[in-house]
Amino acid sequence: MVNTIKLYQPLLRAAMKLAGVRPRKIEIEPGTAMNFWAPTRTPNKNKNAVVFLHGFVGGRMITWHFQVLALARKYAVYVPDLLFFGGSATGDSHRTVDFQAECVAKGLAALGLRQCTVVGSSYGGMVAFKLAESRPELVKSVVATCTVPVLTDSISKESLERLGFPAWSDLLLPNSVGEVKKMFEVGSHKLPRIPDRVFKD
Repeated sequence: MVNTIKLYQPLLRAAMKLAGVRPRKIEIEPGTAMNFWAPTRTPNKNKNAVVFLHGFVGGRMITWHFQVLALARKYAVYVPDLLFFGGSATGDSHRTVDFQAECVAKGLAALGLRQCTVVGSSYGGMVAFKLAESRPELVKSVVATCTVPVLTDSISKESLERLGFPAWSDLLLPNSVGEVKKMFEVGSHKLPRIPDRVFKD
């Protein structure tokens, strides 16, 4: 049987290219590389730039493909896979929001971007806030949803209790179709009916 996610990916890549964005692999530093969707042409000063940062539920294009398709003609759209998603990886031992934000900033600089609006969802929202704090000359404004500026121990504990999970890994690292479905239900508003086969893929 055909894996629906693997079938969808080349269709999505083709749609993104038609919208004027293409995949780019940027070496942030030796041993650290991030994948970006970025404008086909070099930054256009007449177009405002928008950077989309994804959360844990899905990667860059699963989360943002509708927004990219809607905005890519009027805006210079950049969509990175954060480290440890979609082939973006590092050998560095840092596992912090600060390090993610630093890598995003370096990647955007390598792509020639000087100023942008950052849109972040969930974990991507926390990275967006940190990026704005550390690089005010880069970030003109932030749009954030389903997030907090900083995930404190008390917020983390309260959120886990409300969601009914003992640890974040139980929610974010699913081991079964039911757990994947639950993760998407938590991370989505009005999740449409999706066959179990798609969750399995």
